[in-house]
Amino acid sequence: MPSRRQFLRTGVAAGAVLAAPEIHAQSSASQPASIAGLKSMKSLAKPITVDERRQRIERAWQLMAENKLDAIAICGGTSLVYFSDIRWWLSERFFAMVLPAKGNPFYVCPAFEEDRAREQISRGPLGDSADVRTWQEDENPYERFAQGLKDHGLTTGRIGLEETMYHVYTNNLAKTLPSVHFESATPVTAGCRMIKSDHELELMKLACKVTLTAFEAAWKSLRPGMTDRDFSGLIEAAHANLGFPGDALVMVGQYAALPHGTINPQTIHENDLVLIDGGCKVEGYVSDISRTFVVGKPTDRMKQVFDIVHRAQQAAYQAAKAGNTCGDVDAAARKVIVDAGYGPGYKYFAHRLGHGMGMDGHEWPYLVKGNRLLLQKNMTFSDEPGIYIRGEFGVRLEDDQLITENGGELMTPQSPSLEEPFGK
Repeated sequence: MPSRRQFLRTGVAAGAVLAAPEIHAQSSASQPASIAGLKSMKSLAKPITVDERRQRIERAWQLMAENKLDAIAICGGTSLVYFSDIRWWLSERFFAMVLPAKGNPFYVCPAFEEDRAREQISRGPLGDSADVRTWQEDENPYERFAQGLKDHGLTTGRIGLEETMYHVYTNNLAKTLPSVHFESATPVTAGCRMIKSDHELELMKLACKVTLTAFEAAWKSLRPGMTDRDFSGLIEAAHANLGFPGDALVMVGQYAALPHGTINPQTIHENDLVLIDGGCKVEGYVSDISRTFVVGKPTDRMKQVFDIVHRAQQAAYQAAKAGNTCGDVDAAARKVIVDAGYGPGYKYFAHRLGHGMGMDGHEWPYLVKGNRLLLQKNMTFSDEPGIYIRGEFGVRLEDDQLITENGGELMTPQSPSLEEPFGK
């Protein structure tokens, strides 16, 4: 599925015809020196193993017992990859992995896709002796689902459905199985995915290092007169040289006051404020980092706002401890911004403090007012306060953070200033 940045950048491309050549398409020989000199970090990334996925399924069984779920069903998407390493797109054709609380899973699959399904199942944690229930194009796949449950002794009970499952699926399952109670599988899927293993954290830290390195290399090559597309091309090229695809939104001047940018083409001029928001994936695990800087000399107002956002980010970082709630972290950052005169509420700090991240750029937990979920060791999320002044500029600072036994840990150092966003 496309990322938020990919979706937004697609909108930019559709909304403007850019005459300038895309810099990321240039050969390394014609790239700026700061980008051409980057070396691949790909050898540092080790893939998730079959044993790790098996441990995830065992953890899912534990959470199903704790939440009194008799089975969970997962269709194509991130959670399916997380547990099984099966990569399957969502379509009108129903495909699902059904994991009972007791016993091995079964799969519901279009008949013509059986070979493709079995070859992926065989490389995952559950071996190649899979129970695959196939259906022909003129048959009802939900009856296969029902029969699979019946064969596991589940004609009634509580079945959890993964949160991204299409409504057409959930609606037809409910019609086919009226005696079964369907509910959210999020306590199991998010319950597993929110708490990262040491290996997952290593991959996320590497992704953060890659993106920050790419950002700095592109920033060193930035010159007035470039367009937003030129600069994003530099960021893509830097990520590619480092061995991992990555990108960024680029917001210039007054458009930096729009947290997710604009479809309008932008040109970067001397003394413009620039906000970039991007990341990459390393073996399926993401980074998400924002930096705000000035091409030239910032105004006093810009520096004042940067300082407030910097302090808000630090306050959130200090509040992010195991046992505090997600809402507590948002409140800590928002208090700094509101107390500095940029309030109330969402008037200038227009979004929540942050979002969980891992295999998806946005996943549980969400750091937002009212979320009473308790932070736990090895949760990971963005820390990204901002102040957005419509018609003028916006400042956002975003780093990725994890919860440790001793508090929070940023995966990248805070940006020190508008003039030197990556330090000296």
